[in-house]
Amino acid sequence: MKGQIYPCGLEDLTQLQKISIETFRDTFAAENDPADLNDYLVDAYALEKLERELRNPDSRFFFLYLNDQLAGYLKLNVGKAQTELADKDGLEIERIYIRKAFKRQGLGRQLLDFAFELAEKEKREQIWLGVWEENQNARRFYQAFGFEQVGAHAFYVGTDKQTDLIMRKKLF
Repeated sequence: MKGQIYPCGLEDLTQLQKISIETFRDTFAAENDPADLNDYLVDAYALEKLERELRNPDSRFFFLYLNDQLAGYLKLNVGKAQTELADKDGLEIERIYIRKAFKRQGLGRQLLDFAFELAEKEKREQIWLGVWEENQNARRFYQAFGFEQVGAHAFYVGTDKQTDLIMRKKLF
């Protein structure tokens, strides 16, 4: 079953904060110290920070709805908004999250396909993302779509230094 994808704007700020916190917590709570996780969530998803991200013309958010319910979201970056590679011809998938009740329905794939279509329409040479080295399911998912590891960087959850693998797929 396919969901509907809509651009997310400033009017969606509180809903974006809610789904961001919910999906990150659901995805990573079991593997992280509760205090570190809470510190990360407070900082990363503060309303002021999300508002700045929404106002940045090089960042775009999209909500995914299934049966009129918010099922997930996607954040894409280009230009100077990219967190690592900052390739003028690249597109970064910074966040792709599906709510727990909607997992295993092909919605992550739908968001990824949407990102590919947008990248191709904009003639981006590559699409890339960071994925936690311990998240084996996500790594396998991205590898199945042709992403290859090209580097790594530190990612902090509170005070806990973790490693995100940088994965890239060349499009042209």
